[in-house]
Amino acid sequence: MGAIPEASASARMNIGQVLDLLRDDFQVTIPKIRFLESEGLIKPERTAAGYRKFSYADVARLRYILRMQRDHYLPLKVIGEHLDAIDSGEEPPPIASVVPSVPTVTLAADGMPSAESFLQRGDTRLSRKELVKIACITEEQLAELEQFGLVRPRTGTNLYDDDALLIARTAAELAEFGLEPRHLRAFKAAADREVGLVEQMTAPVRNGRDASATARADETVAAIAALSVRLHATLVKSGLRRSR
Repeated sequence: MGAIPEASASARMNIGQVLDLLRDDFQVTIPKIRFLESEGLIKPERTAAGYRKFSYADVARLRYILRMQRDHYLPLKVIGEHLDAIDSGEEPPPIASVVPSVPTVTLAADGMPSAESFLQRGDTRLSRKELVKIACITEEQLAELEQFGLVRPRTGTNLYDDDALLIARTAAELAEFGLEPRHLRAFKAAADREVGLVEQMTAPVRNGRDASATARADETVAAIAALSVRLHATLVKSGLRRSR
């Protein structure tokens, strides 16, 4: 995990200072660091008042965990096994070859999903085991996501696509804030209503008799969907600002 400067070995930092050291290299938040502590992967010292104090060894450990997640898509259980081996003075187990990563959403200039992102058709095909590994979720979490209709295999297959992977990974990140799959049913219901509205508005175009009807309908769906997401996100942001 890297050598620690001798002069810094006894230094201690608060969680905000640790975040400042890590955020240029990793997408990490204070709740994420606390979550990794709750999983037993890091064990910072505590002051008499209960405040966390991190050593440079703790930061090196965090870097290792975050790198294994980002670069090798290892689940926390496997990372824990690596850390146990390192703590025992042994070499960690060999890392399997890298598998496909979570897809990137095409964004417009305002940072919202663009119309182009709704026209994308990824070629990702993942088994159940691969989805669990790459999304950093458990079999139980995937079963719950499927139970509530948030994730499902491609029609007629047992394989999962880009959308399933991105949903599962996002659900895993929300779980770090205490949101379980059952809490996400409201998001699914809202999305279903938006899909129904978009399909209703574009049905006349899709039912056109000329050869380009399908293509024009797809472009219209993508444009409306992008605007719908922008409106939804802005309404949520505005509502949260008013509630402060």
